[in-house]
Amino acid sequence: MKTIKIAGVPEHFNLPWHLCIENGEFEEAGIDLQWTDVPEGTGKMCQMLRDGETDIAVILTEGIVKDITSGNPSKIVQIYVESPLIWGIHVDANSNFQKLSDLENTKVAISRMGSGSHLMAIVNAQNQGWNTNDLQFEIVNTIEGAVEALSLGKADYFMWEKFMTKPLVDNGTFRKIADCPTPWPCFVIAVRNELLENHPQSIRLLLDIINTTTEEFKDIPSINRTLAERYNQKIDDINQWLIQTRWCQKNITPETLNKVQNQLFELSLINKKSTFAEIVHNL
Repeated sequence: MKTIKIAGVPEHFNLPWHLCIENGEFEEAGIDLQWTDVPEGTGKMCQMLRDGETDIAVILTEGIVKDITSGNPSKIVQIYVESPLIWGIHVDANSNFQKLSDLENTKVAISRMGSGSHLMAIVNAQNQGWNTNDLQFEIVNTIEGAVEALSLGKADYFMWEKFMTKPLVDNGTFRKIADCPTPWPCFVIAVRNELLENHPQSIRLLLDIINTTTEEFKDIPSINRTLAERYNQKIDDINQWLIQTRWCQKNITPETLNKVQNQLFELSLINKKSTFAEIVHNL
Protein backbone atom coordinates (compact mmCIF):
# COMPACT_ATOMS: atom_id res chain seq x y z
CA MET A 1 0.00 0.00 0.00
CA LYS A 2 1.49 3.34 -1.11
CA THR A 3 0.64 6.29 1.18
CA ILE A 4 0.05 9.53 -0.72
CA LYS A 5 -0.85 12.84 0.93
CA ILE A 6 -3.19 15.18 -0.93
CA ALA A 7 -4.49 18.64 -0.06
CA GLY A 8 -7.39 20.73 -1.32
CA VAL A 9 -9.89 23.37 -0.30
CA PRO A 10 -12.98 22.23 1.67
CA GLU A 11 -15.29 23.13 -1.22
CA HIS A 12 -17.83 21.43 -3.46
CA PHE A 13 -15.31 21.06 -6.32
CA ASN A 14 -13.52 18.38 -4.31
CA LEU A 15 -16.44 16.11 -3.46
CA PRO A 16 -15.36 13.61 -6.19
CA TRP A 17 -12.15 12.96 -4.23
CA HIS A 18 -14.05 12.35 -1.01
CA LEU A 19 -16.49 9.97 -2.70
CA CYS A 20 -13.60 7.93 -4.13
CA ILE A 21 -11.90 7.79 -0.72
CA GLU A 22 -15.14 6.85 1.07
CA ASN A 23 -15.90 4.15 -1.52
CA GLY A 24 -12.44 2.63 -1.03
CA GLU A 25 -11.48 3.05 -4.68
CA PHE A 26 -7.94 4.25 -4.05
CA GLU A 27 -7.46 1.57 -1.41
CA GLU A 28 -8.48 -1.12 -3.92
CA ALA A 29 -5.73 0.18 -6.21
CA GLY A 30 -3.13 -0.07 -3.42
CA ILE A 31 -3.11 3.63 -2.57
CA ASP A 32 -3.67 4.99 0.94
CA LEU A 33 -4.79 8.48 -0.07
CA GLN A 34 -4.74 10.83 2.93
CA TRP A 35 -6.75 14.00 2.33
CA THR A 36 -6.13 17.30 4.16
CA ASP A 37 -8.62 20.17 3.96
CA VAL A 38 -6.85 23.51 3.56
CA PRO A 39 -9.32 26.37 4.17
CA GLU A 40 -6.47 28.88 3.76
CA GLY A 41 -6.34 27.99 0.07
CA THR A 42 -3.69 28.03 -2.62
CA GLY A 43 -0.94 30.02 -0.91
CA LYS A 44 -0.91 27.58 2.00
CA MET A 45 -0.95 24.56 -0.34
CA CYS A 46 2.02 25.93 -2.29
CA GLN A 47 3.94 26.06 0.99
CA MET A 48 2.83 22.52 1.87
CA LEU A 49 4.14 21.23 -1.47
CA ARG A 50 7.45 23.01 -0.90
CA ASP A 51 7.77 21.64 2.64
CA GLY A 52 6.75 18.08 1.73
CA GLU A 53 3.65 18.31 3.96
CA THR A 54 1.61 17.12 0.98
CA ASP A 55 2.51 15.16 -2.14
CA ILE A 56 -0.35 16.45 -4.28
CA ALA A 57 -2.47 19.59 -4.29
CA VAL A 58 -5.74 20.32 -6.06
CA ILE A 59 -4.91 23.94 -6.53
CA LEU A 60 -5.73 27.15 -8.39
CA THR A 61 -3.97 27.34 -11.74
CA GLU A 62 -2.57 30.86 -11.42
CA GLY A 63 -1.26 30.23 -7.89
CA ILE A 64 0.70 27.08 -8.65
CA VAL A 65 2.07 28.43 -11.95
CA LYS A 66 3.38 31.46 -10.05
CA ASP A 67 4.93 29.28 -7.34
CA ILE A 68 6.55 26.77 -9.71
CA THR A 69 8.23 29.65 -11.56
CA SER A 70 9.53 30.73 -8.12
CA GLY A 71 11.06 27.34 -7.38
CA ASN A 72 8.28 25.09 -6.07
CA PRO A 73 9.57 21.53 -6.79
CA SER A 74 6.28 20.37 -8.33
CA LYS A 75 4.59 20.05 -11.70
CA ILE A 76 1.07 20.22 -13.06
CA VAL A 77 -0.07 16.78 -14.20
CA GLN A 78 -3.64 17.60 -15.18
CA ILE A 79 -6.42 20.15 -15.28
CA TYR A 80 -9.03 19.21 -12.67
CA VAL A 81 -11.76 21.80 -13.36
CA GLU A 82 -11.60 23.45 -16.77
CA SER A 83 -14.41 25.98 -16.27
CA PRO A 84 -13.46 29.38 -14.82
CA LEU A 85 -13.74 30.07 -11.11
CA ILE A 86 -16.34 32.77 -10.53
CA TRP A 87 -14.89 35.03 -7.86
CA GLY A 88 -17.51 37.04 -6.02
CA ILE A 89 -16.40 40.49 -4.90
CA HIS A 90 -17.88 40.96 -1.44
CA VAL A 91 -18.19 43.84 1.02
CA ASP A 92 -19.59 43.95 4.53
CA ALA A 93 -23.37 44.09 4.28
CA ASN A 94 -23.44 47.32 6.28
CA SER A 95 -20.75 49.12 4.31
CA ASN A 96 -21.39 52.14 2.10
CA PHE A 97 -19.82 50.52 -0.97
CA GLN A 98 -22.45 49.98 -3.65
CA LYS A 99 -20.61 49.35 -6.90
CA LEU A 100 -17.25 48.04 -8.04
CA SER A 101 -15.81 51.46 -8.82
CA ASP A 102 -16.31 52.44 -5.16
CA LEU A 103 -13.56 49.96 -4.22
CA GLU A 104 -10.72 51.71 -6.02
CA ASN A 105 -8.01 52.74 -3.51
CA THR A 106 -9.53 50.62 -0.72
CA LYS A 107 -8.04 47.63 1.12
CA VAL A 108 -8.68 44.04 0.00
CA ALA A 109 -8.75 41.07 2.38
CA ILE A 110 -6.70 38.11 1.09
CA SER A 111 -6.02 34.68 2.56
CA ARG A 112 -2.28 35.12 2.09
CA MET A 113 0.23 36.52 -0.40
CA GLY A 114 0.38 34.33 -3.51
CA SER A 115 -3.11 32.99 -2.93
CA GLY A 116 -5.90 33.12 -5.49
CA SER A 117 -7.61 35.89 -3.54
CA HIS A 118 -4.38 37.91 -3.81
CA LEU A 119 -3.67 37.24 -7.49
CA MET A 120 -7.26 37.71 -8.62
CA ALA A 121 -7.53 41.01 -6.72
CA ILE A 122 -4.71 42.22 -8.95
CA VAL A 123 -6.34 40.77 -12.09
CA ASN A 124 -9.60 42.50 -11.12
CA ALA A 125 -7.82 45.80 -10.52
CA GLN A 126 -6.24 45.59 -13.96
CA ASN A 127 -9.64 44.78 -15.50
CA GLN A 128 -11.03 47.94 -13.89
CA GLY A 129 -8.13 50.12 -15.05
CA TRP A 130 -6.94 50.74 -11.48
CA ASN A 131 -3.29 51.21 -10.63
CA THR A 132 -2.31 47.76 -9.38
CA ASN A 133 0.68 49.22 -7.53
CA ASP A 134 -1.73 51.08 -5.24
CA LEU A 135 -3.51 47.95 -3.99
CA GLN A 136 -3.48 47.46 -0.21
CA PHE A 137 -3.80 44.02 1.35
CA GLU A 138 -4.97 42.67 4.69
CA ILE A 139 -3.99 39.02 5.27
CA VAL A 140 -6.92 37.18 6.86
CA ASN A 141 -6.01 33.47 6.28
CA THR A 142 -9.57 32.11 5.99
CA ILE A 143 -13.08 33.12 5.05
CA GLU A 144 -13.84 33.48 8.79
CA GLY A 145 -10.91 35.89 9.01
CA ALA A 146 -12.38 37.88 6.12
CA VAL A 147 -15.74 38.15 7.87
CA GLU A 148 -14.01 39.60 10.91
CA ALA A 149 -11.77 41.95 8.92
CA LEU A 150 -14.66 43.40 6.91
CA SER A 151 -16.95 43.77 9.92
CA LEU A 152 -14.24 45.60 11.89
CA GLY A 153 -13.21 47.79 8.95
CA LYS A 154 -9.69 46.31 8.78
CA ALA A 155 -10.38 45.59 5.09
CA ASP A 156 -13.01 46.78 2.64
CA TYR A 157 -13.66 43.90 0.26
CA PHE A 158 -12.95 40.20 -0.17
CA MET A 159 -12.85 37.98 -3.25
CA TRP A 160 -13.80 34.30 -2.92
CA GLU A 161 -15.65 31.66 -4.92
CA LYS A 162 -19.15 33.06 -5.16
CA PHE A 163 -21.14 29.93 -4.31
CA MET A 164 -19.10 29.11 -1.20
CA THR A 165 -19.64 32.67 0.04
CA LYS A 166 -23.33 32.83 -0.91
CA PRO A 167 -24.55 31.58 2.51
CA LEU A 168 -22.81 34.64 3.98
CA VAL A 169 -24.62 36.85 1.47
CA ASP A 170 -27.93 35.14 2.18
CA ASN A 171 -27.60 35.60 5.95
CA GLY A 172 -26.71 39.29 5.67
CA THR A 173 -23.00 39.09 6.59
CA PHE A 174 -21.66 40.00 3.14
CA ARG A 175 -23.09 41.84 0.16
CA LYS A 176 -21.84 40.80 -3.29
CA ILE A 177 -21.34 43.68 -5.65
CA ALA A 178 -19.71 42.02 -8.68
CA ASP A 179 -18.27 38.84 -10.16
CA CYS A 180 -14.79 38.30 -11.61
CA PRO A 181 -14.29 35.03 -13.54
CA THR A 182 -10.79 33.64 -14.04
CA PRO A 183 -9.69 33.88 -17.68
CA TRP A 184 -8.41 30.27 -17.61
CA PRO A 185 -9.30 26.81 -16.18
CA CYS A 186 -9.54 27.20 -12.43
CA PHE A 187 -8.15 24.06 -10.75
CA VAL A 188 -5.22 21.83 -11.66
CA ILE A 189 -3.61 18.82 -9.97
CA ALA A 190 0.01 19.47 -8.97
CA VAL A 191 2.42 16.76 -7.78
CA ARG A 192 5.80 17.06 -6.10
CA ASN A 193 8.65 16.11 -8.46
CA GLU A 194 9.94 13.54 -5.97
CA LEU A 195 6.72 11.54 -6.26
CA LEU A 196 6.60 11.90 -10.04
CA GLU A 197 10.11 10.52 -10.34
CA ASN A 198 9.76 7.65 -7.87
CA HIS A 199 6.09 6.62 -8.14
CA PRO A 200 4.70 7.62 -11.57
CA GLN A 201 2.53 4.50 -11.78
CA SER A 202 0.75 5.38 -8.52
CA ILE A 203 -0.01 8.85 -9.89
CA ARG A 204 -1.37 7.38 -13.13
CA LEU A 205 -3.62 5.03 -11.15
CA LEU A 206 -4.82 7.86 -8.94
CA LEU A 207 -5.66 10.04 -11.95
CA ASP A 208 -7.51 7.17 -13.66
CA ILE A 209 -9.69 6.73 -10.56
CA ILE A 210 -10.55 10.41 -10.07
CA ASN A 211 -11.12 10.94 -13.81
CA THR A 212 -13.62 8.08 -13.97
CA THR A 213 -15.55 9.69 -11.13
CA THR A 214 -15.49 13.25 -12.50
CA GLU A 215 -16.65 12.04 -15.93
CA GLU A 216 -19.75 10.52 -14.30
CA PHE A 217 -20.12 12.93 -11.37
CA LYS A 218 -23.11 14.93 -12.63
CA ASP A 219 -25.01 11.69 -13.32
CA ILE A 220 -24.78 10.42 -9.72
CA PRO A 221 -28.37 10.17 -8.39
CA SER A 222 -29.31 13.14 -6.15
CA ILE A 223 -25.76 14.54 -6.33
CA ASN A 224 -27.24 18.04 -6.02
CA ARG A 225 -28.80 17.13 -2.66
CA THR A 226 -25.58 15.55 -1.44
CA LEU A 227 -23.62 18.67 -2.37
CA ALA A 228 -26.19 21.01 -0.81
CA GLU A 229 -26.15 19.12 2.49
CA ARG A 230 -22.38 18.73 2.73
CA TYR A 231 -21.52 22.30 1.80
CA ASN A 232 -24.40 24.23 3.39
CA GLN A 233 -25.81 25.34 0.03
CA LYS A 234 -29.28 25.85 -1.40
CA ILE A 235 -30.37 23.32 -4.02
CA ASP A 236 -31.03 26.09 -6.59
CA ASP A 237 -27.51 27.45 -6.12
CA ILE A 238 -25.98 23.98 -6.43
CA ASN A 239 -27.99 23.31 -9.60
CA GLN A 240 -26.66 26.54 -11.10
CA TRP A 241 -23.11 25.68 -10.02
CA LEU A 242 -23.36 22.18 -11.53
CA ILE A 243 -24.49 23.63 -14.87
CA GLN A 244 -21.47 25.93 -15.13
CA THR A 245 -18.81 23.61 -13.64
CA ARG A 246 -16.87 21.38 -16.06
CA TRP A 247 -14.38 18.84 -14.75
CA CYS A 248 -11.51 17.82 -17.00
CA GLN A 249 -9.48 14.67 -17.61
CA LYS A 250 -6.69 16.19 -19.73
CA ASN A 251 -3.50 18.10 -19.07
CA ILE A 252 -3.03 21.82 -19.54
CA THR A 253 -2.03 22.93 -23.05
CA PRO A 254 0.95 25.15 -23.93
CA GLU A 255 -1.51 27.80 -25.15
CA THR A 256 -3.36 27.94 -21.82
CA LEU A 257 -0.13 27.95 -19.84
CA ASN A 258 1.19 30.82 -21.97
CA LYS A 259 -1.99 32.79 -21.29
CA VAL A 260 -1.56 32.36 -17.53
CA GLN A 261 2.14 33.19 -17.56
CA ASN A 262 1.72 36.19 -19.85
CA GLN A 263 -0.87 37.73 -17.52
CA LEU A 264 1.17 37.01 -14.38
CA PHE A 265 4.24 38.52 -16.06
CA GLU A 266 2.32 41.58 -17.24
CA LEU A 267 1.15 42.18 -13.67
CA SER A 268 4.72 41.71 -12.34
CA LEU A 269 3.60 38.71 -10.30
CA ILE A 270 6.39 36.66 -11.87
CA ASN A 271 9.69 38.09 -13.09
CA LYS A 272 10.40 35.36 -15.64
CA LYS A 273 8.46 32.86 -17.70
CA SER A 274 9.29 29.17 -17.39
CA THR A 275 9.17 26.60 -20.16
CA PHE A 276 6.26 24.21 -20.56
CA ALA A 277 8.47 21.29 -19.45
CA GLU A 278 9.47 23.15 -16.28
CA ILE A 279 5.85 23.55 -15.18
CA VAL A 280 3.96 20.61 -16.72
CA HIS A 281 4.55 16.86 -16.59
CA ASN A 282 2.74 14.51 -18.96
CA LEU A 283 2.40 11.06 -17.47
